Amino acid sequence: MDNLAWGLQMTVLGMGLVFALLALLWGLLTLVLKFDPAPVEPQAAREAGHIAEAGGGAVGAPVGMPAVDGMDAELVAAITVAVLAHKAVRRGQAAPVMRSYWPGSLLYASRWVASGRVRQNRTWHRGR
Repeated sequence: MDNLAWGLQMTVLGMGLVFALLALLWGLLTLVLKFDPAPVEPQAAREAGHIAEAGGGAVGAPVGMPAVDGMDAELVAAITVAVLAHKAVRRGQAAPVMRSYWPGSLLYASRWVASGRVRQNRTWHRGR
C-alpha cells in the first residue's frame, strides 16, 4: 500500500507540474499579446483603400490595381504560371530519372514480394 501512495503522489506531482507550466506559458503569451502593437497595414493596401473610397463605392467601378503582399496582381499571376509550368516540366522529367528499373520488369518489386519469392523458391526442410 505504501508503493501505491508513493505512485499516486508522484502522479499528482508530475501532472500538477505539467499543468502549472502550461498555465504559466498561457499567462506569458497573454501578456505578450497585450503589449504587442496592432499589425501595421502595408502601404499598397492603404493606397488601394483610398482609391476605393474615392471611387464612390459604385458597383463595377475600377478600384485600382489589386495587390498581394505589395506586389501587383499581374506579377503574382505571372509567377504562378511560371511555377506551374516548371512543376509540370519537372514532373515529366522525374519519372525516368528516379526510376531504377523499367516498369513491369519485375526485377525489383517490394521487400514483401521479394521475401515471398524467396520463401516460394526454397525447399522446406524439417528442423533438426
